Amino acid sequence: MFTSIAGRAVVVTGGTRGIGKGIASVFARNGARVLISGRDSDVARAAAEELSAGGAEVSFIQADVSDREDCRRMAAIAIERLGGIDVLCANAGVFPDSRLADMTEEMLDQVLGVNLKGTVFSVQACLPALKLSGRGRVILTSSITGPITGYPGWTAYGASKAGQLGFMRTAAIELAPGRITVNSILPGNIVTEGLAELGEEYAEKMAASIPLRRLGSVDEIGYTALFLASDEAGFITGQTIVVDGGQVLPEMLQAIAAAEASG
Repeated sequence: MFTSIAGRAVVVTGGTRGIGKGIASVFARNGARVLISGRDSDVARAAAEELSAGGAEVSFIQADVSDREDCRRMAAIAIERLGGIDVLCANAGVFPDSRLADMTEEMLDQVLGVNLKGTVFSVQACLPALKLSGRGRVILTSSITGPITGYPGWTAYGASKAGQLGFMRTAAIELAPGRITVNSILPGNIVTEGLAELGEEYAEKMAASIPLRRLGSVDEIGYTALFLASDEAGFITGQTIVVDGGQVLPEMLQAIAAAEASG
């Protein structure tokens, strides 16, 4: 039986859609008080209203995590509304598609600004409140793309996601004296609006490359974050959890077929 997360103050950046919204939903359904951020205020408002259905406490703020002052404002509003910050889920991310030969400086700046600098700025802004919590948790949404795998068109994205893990390892050491843990979730292919934009054929091919033969759900990422935020995970820091249905395991697609044939 896990210690209840009810009543804890949780900030989820990029919590207005996709994996971030799924993370926010899991925390809210388990009694946490949640603040979500996003760059589009209309989308953020609609997400907060949806997540609040049934009596959950979810509010929103319009913020761009690539802007340090926006992150400071986000942290200040979280402290005002929630009374502090126990958990920061640094999830905000972008993944524009561009081959290396065609990548512009502006596109590289955008991806690194949101995915990597945004992670650093969010943690910095929430750090004083996380220290006061006495059980602070920082949970990063990285990816299998970059740290483990690669995919054409996502060189900037992969670099940003690998960079998050380099940040995590030293941040975990620096923040440990304040009883703050820092860990990362590495999702594989998860059913989100972003994946839907890649088309049905892409989704079918990706599902075929996963040993469990299906794509993941946002809830499955959310419950991983919930575990890392729990008291029971208090001795875990500087670590990564891959949530991908076994996608990174086979040497080739034939390995999946061979497993099914022998099963």
